[in-house]
Amino acid sequence: MAAVSMAAVKELRERLGAGMLDSKNALVEAEGDIEKAIEILRLKGLKGVAKRGDREASEGLVAARQSDGAATMIELVCETDFVAKNAKFIALADRVIDAIVAASAGTVEEALAAPLEGKTVADVITDESAILGERIVLRKVSRVEAPATSVYLHQTSKDLPPQIGVVVGYEGEGADVALSIARHISFADPIYVTRDEVPAADVDKEREIVTEISKSEGKPEAALPKIVEGRLNAFFKQVVLGEQVHALDDEKREVQKVAAAAGITVTGFARNKVGA
Repeated sequence: MAAVSMAAVKELRERLGAGMLDSKNALVEAEGDIEKAIEILRLKGLKGVAKRGDREASEGLVAARQSDGAATMIELVCETDFVAKNAKFIALADRVIDAIVAASAGTVEEALAAPLEGKTVADVITDESAILGERIVLRKVSRVEAPATSVYLHQTSKDLPPQIGVVVGYEGEGADVALSIARHISFADPIYVTRDEVPAADVDKEREIVTEISKSEGKPEAALPKIVEGRLNAFFKQVVLGEQVHALDDEKREVQKVAAAAGITVTGFARNKVGA
């Protein structure tokens, strides 16, 4: 059995993020050759990737990048918070999103096929999954195209990387207000920018529900139209960004009024929360 120095074990751990025992055993098998030990760990890890396919991956991070005319955001997930805060996992997210931005990918399928380090993003993720010993999944990719963009990343725990991310596309010059709107979205979780974007079928369904509720409460027939419209407006305030009260506005104005006062128009947004 070849003697293995602690310095070599430390170097291997720092390069791969692997455990101490796994690193030592790989170095022993490789007779002290670090590059060979890396391949041994990679191969052993790849054998276990398929077995990990059914494991739940609900930890991880969100990352975002701005480029000319667009902002891109990803959700990269793993199995445990231990790996989520691992420097190797965070570095992987940086490499992955840079490749996705370079490829102008806007879907998970396009992102996984994007070139990265002579392979594809999918191949690199598989390799890193083998090394880190957990299932790693590129769960979401969002790309918002607009004349200007704003990005907000929120840490739900100071010990973890960002868990909630928002990208906002807008027209105008009010960068500070755009950022405040991104922060609002991270909290309020709207679905649409304007009321016009809400599918008619969803509105009809909500109208049917609130009508039945109002009738069951014994509301007067003559008052039903006004009551139903009031409850529909409450529904729109839940799902439409522009009609929500801005969480950070001292005057408690709607988001669309705050944006208009700053001379900006929100054209689109995306929100990701790890595991949601």
